[in-house]
Amino acid sequence: MRIARSLPAAAALAAVTLTLTACGGGADDPPDAAEPGGPSEPTEVVELTMLTGFTGGDRGAYEDLVATFNETHDTIHVTMEIQPWDTIAQSLPAAWATGQGPDLATPSFDPNIIAKYLETDSLLALDAIGDGEEQINADKLAPAAIDAFTVDGTLYAVPANVATLQLYYNKALFDAAGLDGPPATVDEFREYAKQLTGDGVYGLSVGERETIQMWPILQWLDGADIVDDAGCSVLDSEASIESLSTWAGLVKEQVMPVGLTGAESDSLFAAGQAAMQLNGPWAAAGYLEAGIDLGVAPVPTGVDGDVTLASTVPLAISAGTEHPAEAQQFLAWWTGPEAQRQFALASGFPPVRTDLADDAELNANEVVSAFAAALPSARLYLQGVPNASRVDAEAYIPLIAQITRGDDVAQAAGVASATLNGLTGCEG
Repeated sequence: MRIARSLPAAAALAAVTLTLTACGGGADDPPDAAEPGGPSEPTEVVELTMLTGFTGGDRGAYEDLVATFNETHDTIHVTMEIQPWDTIAQSLPAAWATGQGPDLATPSFDPNIIAKYLETDSLLALDAIGDGEEQINADKLAPAAIDAFTVDGTLYAVPANVATLQLYYNKALFDAAGLDGPPATVDEFREYAKQLTGDGVYGLSVGERETIQMWPILQWLDGADIVDDAGCSVLDSEASIESLSTWAGLVKEQVMPVGLTGAESDSLFAAGQAAMQLNGPWAAAGYLEAGIDLGVAPVPTGVDGDVTLASTVPLAISAGTEHPAEAQQFLAWWTGPEAQRQFALASGFPPVRTDLADDAELNANEVVSAFAAALPSARLYLQGVPNASRVDAEAYIPLIAQITRGDDVAQAAGVASATLNGLTGCEG
């Protein structure tokens, strides 16, 4: 699998297992289908179970999408169960490795998780690929997402969504600080954050853990990075240490809060206690409902140009499903044009399809168009890096936690680099 660097434009455990229907569970008492002029005959309905972690403000858009599928398909019915991501991470690997659990799932918000499930042969290789109505049209899906989910020429998942992170800002707080609009450059970004801090308000809130990574964007804006093209750590490079020191300094100055989960950062912004935040399209509806005078702007331009982080969640099928054809038919519908148009308008996410770029209705939607516009400059996090999930959990997240709590940046970066290279097998 090659390392993808950019996303082009059109990016209670036993209880959980017990509550999920085992793979391939059939329907109880399927409905009869009446044929004109003849007696009623039973129609077999294939029941599919689907486990996801979409617990945020965009949850309703996913639920409505599944409801639309069920309303428009007589012979397949999908039941979606939603659990926290950490619960899925603990329960699903063992369930799928033993042929149990749901037919379909989003295993993690980390696209690199596919490699973990392939180690236990837990994923169905997708073969219903093509241009047919009930086929997965992979050529029309976000290329970097397809690249992320393809191993040795075989596709194992489709993107449940694709998104970019943009800059959310509170217009009322900007007005109060005498700022006419969002920052345009990374230098203005830091300066505005300082000006907006005070009276119980943080200038910038960024989730540190239990969320899609946001700190890499801060590094990229300064021209720094995490790994090089060979997958070797550059966390201890001069550029990286300088960048990390600068942003950690804003935490020390209480311009940025320390140690927040993604949900805690969202709550802070929704309460009007943060003036700016990096986040994805899933958060917009909740902030508007909370009464925030919301602005959405591009991430400020960095020293090397525009850059932000792209995210995509894999939607995969268990290798143990008894209904591979029907499960793939569902994936084909989910990634089809009508479903993606419905989902984008309801959620604010860009569609996962590249052939909807000129859709007038989507382009007229302020949130959808704002996040779609960032796709050309968006990068996937640690894509293609061996043991990427462990690199994140064991090297990068601990590094950010240490430097935001006062540890020496150079020393912490050196330790993180050694851990990273040990996980990737890099000798650089």
